[in-house]
Amino acid sequence: MSIHIVALGSECPGGVGPGEEIMGQGQLQGGLLWSYLGHGAMVGPCDLESSLHNPAFMEYTSRVFGDVTVVVRDCPSWDLLDSDWASVRKVLEQADILVIKYSVTDKLAFQQVRNGYAPRLRPLLRHWGVPVILVAVGARLNDEGPPCTCPLCASDWSSCVPHSEGLQLSRDLGATYLELPSLNHVFVGRYFGSVLEYFMIQCLKHKAKERPEKRRGNKVNELRPPHLEQPARLPPIRVEESSFSQDMQWLLERGVQFADVAFYAGESGKELGWAHAAVLCAVSPYFRQLLLGPKTRERPQSRCVCRERDGGPHSLLSTWDGGIIDDMPRSEGHLTGRLSRLVVKDPLLCMCLWETLMFIYRGAWEWEHLQEALEEKLKNSLAVAQLMDRIRSLIGRDRGLRDTPSVRAAQLGPQTLVNLFNSPLYSDVIFMVQGSVLPAHRAVLVARCDVMAAMFSGKYAEARSRVVPIHGVSSDTFLSFLEYLYTDSCCPASVLQAMAVLVCAEMYQVKRLQHLCEVCVCAYLQSMPSRELASTGISVVRLLRRAKCHNAEQLYIWLLHFIANNYLIFSHKPDFLELSDEEREQVERLRWPSRGYLQELSEYQQRRRKLRKSRCVVM
Repeated sequence: MSIHIVALGSECPGGVGPGEEIMGQGQLQGGLLWSYLGHGAMVGPCDLESSLHNPAFMEYTSRVFGDVTVVVRDCPSWDLLDSDWASVRKVLEQADILVIKYSVTDKLAFQQVRNGYAPRLRPLLRHWGVPVILVAVGARLNDEGPPCTCPLCASDWSSCVPHSEGLQLSRDLGATYLELPSLNHVFVGRYFGSVLEYFMIQCLKHKAKERPEKRRGNKVNELRPPHLEQPARLPPIRVEESSFSQDMQWLLERGVQFADVAFYAGESGKELGWAHAAVLCAVSPYFRQLLLGPKTRERPQSRCVCRERDGGPHSLLSTWDGGIIDDMPRSEGHLTGRLSRLVVKDPLLCMCLWETLMFIYRGAWEWEHLQEALEEKLKNSLAVAQLMDRIRSLIGRDRGLRDTPSVRAAQLGPQTLVNLFNSPLYSDVIFMVQGSVLPAHRAVLVARCDVMAAMFSGKYAEARSRVVPIHGVSSDTFLSFLEYLYTDSCCPASVLQAMAVLVCAEMYQVKRLQHLCEVCVCAYLQSMPSRELASTGISVVRLLRRAKCHNAEQLYIWLLHFIANNYLIFSHKPDFLELSDEEREQVERLRWPSRGYLQELSEYQQRRRKLRKSRCVVM
């Protein structure tokens, strides 16, 4: 392996002109690279080549690191870039390391390099990615103390290249900058040599990676095992996006259905809209205090206040005098119940009550959309800012709380109803499941589930009864189903629990929950190691049957591929025979490892045994 180093420029003042003679061996021995390669501790003997491929380049070789050949092409004259640029470019293309030298006492030559030749080299060096070392050789006058002010010394000082200019040139070229006061053993070996050796080592590592491995010739009698392909990827389970905000918005737009809170304008007494106390109390502590009072069973008629920025109290809402009506008549099919009447005292909130309620029902986290809606309606930035502060007080959000991703995640819409889940607060229906009492809220159920919307809104017994019995489902399964309706999330504890919730979701036509359960089943099965799959009591084939029976098409297809990918495990189980002919044909077609591979593996093992026997006979 060899390393090619190209050196440009001269470390001697004045350099070498185009008409001057090329340096001989005696002159070359005083150069930078020759000093390092000839006297470095890690360098072997140096042999000067007598025949030069390019007369402008002085070429010589040496050995470093024991068996690595270093080929140096040294061009002290910069004028060659003008006279024969094509030849210089060919030499530079072969370079592994580029060394640029100049004398600090020859400022004129340095300016020619910086202004004329460096701009030409810069794009090539960036394209090739060759490491560059910029070396400033020589000692500046009066380096050891302050410069002399006499005219003679001042003229000599101005002819030297400052440190800042050399450093700037190295930055332009992307080079490593070195300053060597002299070419003695200390500066050349310790400073320049360490940097050059580092780049040589990096170059050797790079070449070792790029060098293709030598391929061994195939022996005539050498046996190779058959190649095993990777198993096919399991099909993905697609889950719909959450519709929680849209469902709650639909509930608000339906108006009177199961609504138990009426809003009226403070001045005119005009009816402004209807809402549901359960949703308002779950989202807003302000409504919770206003409708429930200090204790759950108390409903005060006193006003609730929030505080403005100046600290003064400001009344937003108040209850109507005698504002709770018991046994209010409802439309046909609805239960009679209590109605809370609230008076909107704040004029801004009265104007934008619908936008505020929409914001609350959608989860009370879309602050930007709320501000846009208020700006479009009020057309006054000051009024919008005041109303936004009042809504923050209404929601119970601190004004100083920054709107960070963690805060948004904590206030995500579906989590706003988590306090209502399995809570008797404003509960208007009770499910009896295997002796367990599960309270719920008709408004949430109707908004989130179409089957329950038909059940509670039609001429059915459930629409008139407060207690609704549930059959064919366990209490834990139905509780998980209700948890999804309230929180829009589902976390079954096992594969069997996930399948039970999937059956319940299919019963009530909640497609997204069904797909979430499919994802849970796939995740649980895929996380099992092969040994656990072989010994588990869970029958994957029976899961396949249930998935097909309950219209879980994605899970059905996934389980077929899962059985095929683990064919050697499931084919030995008794329930494998329960697969239909069509299913077994599909599993055989997708099986891993394939029949062809197993046959090739069997032939390979037989040949290997025969080869071993023949070797034993010969021995």
